[in-house]
Amino acid sequence: MENSRGGQMRLVEEPKKPLAMHPKKFAMWLFLASVIMLFASLTSAYIVRRANGDWEVFDLPVMFYISSVIIVISSITMQLGYKDAKRDNLARVKLWTTITAVLGVAFMVAQLIGWSDLTSKGIHFSFDHPAGSFIYVLSGLHGVHLVSAVIFLLIVWYSASKMRISSANLAQIEMCATYWHFLGGLWLYLFVFLLYFR
Repeated sequence: MENSRGGQMRLVEEPKKPLAMHPKKFAMWLFLASVIMLFASLTSAYIVRRANGDWEVFDLPVMFYISSVIIVISSITMQLGYKDAKRDNLARVKLWTTITAVLGVAFMVAQLIGWSDLTSKGIHFSFDHPAGSFIYVLSGLHGVHLVSAVIFLLIVWYSASKMRISSANLAQIEMCATYWHFLGGLWLYLFVFLLYFR
């Protein structure tokens, strides 16, 4: 509001600020939404197929439990790397991203050992074993996304080594941390889901 020359008050509208989001972050959120939809549809299909009968009940491999612990620890190391990026401590950013990447590989190795345990029990990917097939599909698709996240970590590590990450330029490591935490949360959801709906 401001005074006019005649002493009357008149409203002055301030221009609205447009909502601003980094275009790459926006694209990443769209991608994450599509991943959520993919896994929501797969877990829904799992529940529907399970209700049809002919469902084999078996225990999840021990390595799935271990891999769940690994992914939680990796989220902690990823967050520590992000915090050090905000402090411009790039040496520690490289350290934490390296540890996180190693934990990511350890997670995938644990998953593969879990698959080996399943096959040794006669649970294969086939239409004759829908319960087992769903486990391979769910964990396998998650693994594919985790491979892409490890590659993203290596890109962040390279950027840190080239001094392209700083407290004033956090977009890349923020996106990497968001993606990593998302995949960690997604695996925990899948793990609990598979434990509950066996």
